[in-house]
Amino acid sequence: MSKARTPSSKSTGRGATRLPDAPPKARRSKKAEGPDVRSHLRAWLESHRASLFDSVRRLLRQPIGSFFTCLVMAIALCLPMGLALLLDSVERLSGTWQHAAQISVYLKMDVSDDEGLALRDDIATMPNVAEAEWISREQALEEFQALSGLARAIEDLPVNPLPGSVVVTPAAVDKTQLESLRLGLADLPGVELAQLDLLWVERLGAILELGNRFVFGLTLLLVMTLLLVIGNTIRLHIESRRTEIEVIKLVGGTDGYVRRPFLYMGALYGICAGVLAWLVLAFGLAWLNTAVLRLAGLYGSDFALTGVPLADGLSLLLGALLLGYIGAWLAVARHLSELAPK
Repeated sequence: MSKARTPSSKSTGRGATRLPDAPPKARRSKKAEGPDVRSHLRAWLESHRASLFDSVRRLLRQPIGSFFTCLVMAIALCLPMGLALLLDSVERLSGTWQHAAQISVYLKMDVSDDEGLALRDDIATMPNVAEAEWISREQALEEFQALSGLARAIEDLPVNPLPGSVVVTPAAVDKTQLESLRLGLADLPGVELAQLDLLWVERLGAILELGNRFVFGLTLLLVMTLLLVIGNTIRLHIESRRTEIEVIKLVGGTDGYVRRPFLYMGALYGICAGVLAWLVLAFGLAWLNTAVLRLAGLYGSDFALTGVPLADGLSLLLGALLLGYIGAWLAVARHLSELAPK
């Protein structure tokens, strides 16, 4: 019985020692069925990294051509962005706009200075009023003599013909609010006339609206120009690699694999153009600001142009990157069907 058990025990003993190895075999068979998620992700990231580095190398092989392409794109980006920044700087002159919309409240001739000061205080507490300034009859006469050049003729007058007035600076320049405020001031006791130059306010609003529309239209035209520039540039890269792409398509390369390096190239063109445009705008505004400061000083103003705000600069970079990406996508989508193997 011991001899009969000996071979059996040896084989069973060996088998018993190898039983724990069965699960790893099963795991190896599962791995052989296909790559896991990590392998797919690793391969996808490696493909994108290779496409990005390949695009960078190809741009660096032609530094002069790549620089001038980015420069053309940067100039197209600078024009609307620069005009928009200048327009924003002008619109921030809120004090100047409010001064242009001042309401002159002329009082009756029999209103005394004390009554005029009390009326000024009442007007200053009204809604939509930023400031109220009292001008007495004597002050008005002195200013008129100084500005009109008729000082000697006015001195010969027996009485002062000018009334006291209150100059009201509105808190807003909306046409409806200004007209409502003027009517309210005209109904106050002791007021002879409340005058507002609404025509000037309408002209001012029309000028600002014209500027905004001009910037918007120019932006649309230059965006189309940028798409054409980047599309034509990517098309030249596609033509130079036509044979390579045809071989990739023949061995089973997908459209996404073929498209990927050109999309990276378009994005690189866009981001480089955005950085260059930001630098040009910063330098240009700083150079222009010296003349603006000199002109503002002659008018007794401390107005100065602001540089490129961080938010606007980041928006410029993002917009340039998207334009480069979209332009490359359109160019590849147009020519990819022509490069299909026949």
